[in-house]
Amino acid sequence: MKVENDNGCSWINDLNPRKIIKSLSSNEECDWLIIGAGYTGLSAARKLGQIHSNLNIILADAQLAGEGASGRNSGYLVDTTLNDGFTSNKELQNYKKKAEIYSLGIDVIKKFIKEYQVDCDWNESGKYFASSKTEDKKILDKFSNTLTNLGFEHSILGKNELSEKLGTIFYNIGLYTKGGILLHPGKLVRAMVDALPPNVFLYENSCLLNWSKNKDFIKCNFKKGTIKTKNIIFATNGFLKSLGIKSNYNFPITLTASMTRRLSDEEFKSIGQPKEWGVLPVRPMGATIRMTKDRRILIRNTAEVYNPYQMSKTELNKRALKQKIGIKKRFPELPLDIIHSSWSGIVSRTRNSSQIFEKIDDNIFVAGCYNGSGIGVGTLFGEQIAIKASNENTKEIEVIEARNKPTWLPPDPFLSLGVRARLIYERFRAKSEI
Repeated sequence: MKVENDNGCSWINDLNPRKIIKSLSSNEECDWLIIGAGYTGLSAARKLGQIHSNLNIILADAQLAGEGASGRNSGYLVDTTLNDGFTSNKELQNYKKKAEIYSLGIDVIKKFIKEYQVDCDWNESGKYFASSKTEDKKILDKFSNTLTNLGFEHSILGKNELSEKLGTIFYNIGLYTKGGILLHPGKLVRAMVDALPPNVFLYENSCLLNWSKNKDFIKCNFKKGTIKTKNIIFATNGFLKSLGIKSNYNFPITLTASMTRRLSDEEFKSIGQPKEWGVLPVRPMGATIRMTKDRRILIRNTAEVYNPYQMSKTELNKRALKQKIGIKKRFPELPLDIIHSSWSGIVSRTRNSSQIFEKIDDNIFVAGCYNGSGIGVGTLFGEQIAIKASNENTKEIEVIEARNKPTWLPPDPFLSLGVRARLIYERFRAKSEI
């Protein structure tokens, strides 16, 4: 499972490079092994280190810790979602369960930030769902009813209000929710790397090739060594399927994003000098847009069934052209050459937009598949899977396990064909929103 990310992610490039990087180069044994050092794996390692301070814990990742999907997302800590997969939750109780998990995710991030004094550009600005299509008011009205029934503070906005808030006349209808939070994902996940306990040993650029269970031990083979462990937690999210974990219940989707350079004073003034904001699309394949704290514009308007291990510079540039068009449609007054960087990342999906959180054998545990809501939910699931694996229980685990479980998916090639067909359909429906 060799993963080679591009080096164009602005969030990651905002940070100072870490100086001490260790890769696995020998045979090791440990009490606990965690595969995957994103939000979930880092949180699981931190919690395990606290619970079992006298035990040997190893955290391994195929790339640099936090520099996969965790450091590459759009930086939305969500309280509610409209499009979180390919199916919509029509039953109010199911949506309520999902919203409760989101709320717990926000709480666990707040607690981490307070405890470790983390600066991650935290902004309780809320978020917008917006569309250029006035007919999408029907979708937002229905969503508004759901939010009202669940007690979420929100408001429906028209073109003039959106233009004043966002600095663009592109959108004609929108819905604002107060509880959403914007942050810098790179800064947050870097703080989680720095917060690892002393009994957690981190190996990076260490690709897990295969694994097997033999009686009470799990043996994991890497390129330059093996790790023999008593217990293992898989936290590889979009790469669970490639490791044979819950293969018929999850699949990876490749997303691509671009970010502009910092707007000049004159450029920022030309769009009305808006405060930091984030817009999510009403239609699933529409563009996610964000104005950052430091006047940069982020856009994500591609989602594909694509090789999850690597995207070439040529392929990345093709997708960046779509993002250049997307920015120009919304901000025609800005220059064409404003994009500074582009990057790709992987999210994990399930058929019914639920998450994976379970014990799959006596000493094997897994958490993942956040359907694009990985900052809060991934952090929550990481901490709680560590607690569950330690034979303890919490009210958070009870909430998580009350959710709808992921539903079965057909095998390839039927799965890939079905997902591609659905993406094409949703892309056609949202072509004006790209």
